[in-house]
Amino acid sequence: MEDLRDVVAPLAASVLDGGERAREAALRRAVDRDGYRVTHVGLRLLLGAYLGIDPPDVPLARAPCPECRGPHGRPVVREAALHFSVSRAPGYCLLAFAVTDVGADVEKVPSSAVVEETSAALHPRETAELAACPPADRPAAFARAWTRKEAYLKGLGTGLGRDLRSDHLGTSPHVPTRIPGWSVSDVSVPAGYAAAVVVRAAPGAPSNAMGTAVMRERGCRPAGR
Repeated sequence: MEDLRDVVAPLAASVLDGGERAREAALRRAVDRDGYRVTHVGLRLLLGAYLGIDPPDVPLARAPCPECRGPHGRPVVREAALHFSVSRAPGYCLLAFAVTDVGADVEKVPSSAVVEETSAALHPRETAELAACPPADRPAAFARAWTRKEAYLKGLGTGLGRDLRSDHLGTSPHVPTRIPGWSVSDVSVPAGYAAAVVVRAAPGAPSNAMGTAVMRERGCRPAGR
């Protein structure tokens, strides 16, 4: 499969804006610069295709933070009825697009030590669910809860500024916990990773999701929801 790093490299200078190029250049490690470039060139290409405009002309901005109203909320397309969310993990990124608020998250499954150190930060019911899991299953269960939760917080626009203990998204491998007014879906990703997309419901609309894609540096495939 063709290496996306080689595909996007000649496009970056003409597709990314000055701020994006500066953020890419500020990353110290080559692997991080490669990942950023693949993610943001891919994002602009897909946004341009959805909107019917040239990728460099996609007017990206930041929404006001819902907590403090500062100019550092979720990334948005100015004056467009299109919402998107981006998440990166080592070697992969997840892009989600919808006609209402949407959040996406992809993470590498953590070590048992990280789960032990971090699980108390989750909702008390999620912490109890993890404690009831066989030890070997806890990292994957934690990753499911974490990606669902972070996707939801991105959809809200608060990010991790909202207390992680406030919302129960669950650790079940079968059905995510229902959140009133939102659709929560796990995303199919390679073994060793977990991912989720959360979309705000709109009255009378059967589905607001337009599409998701998992991209990796050495290829790209659509991701089922």
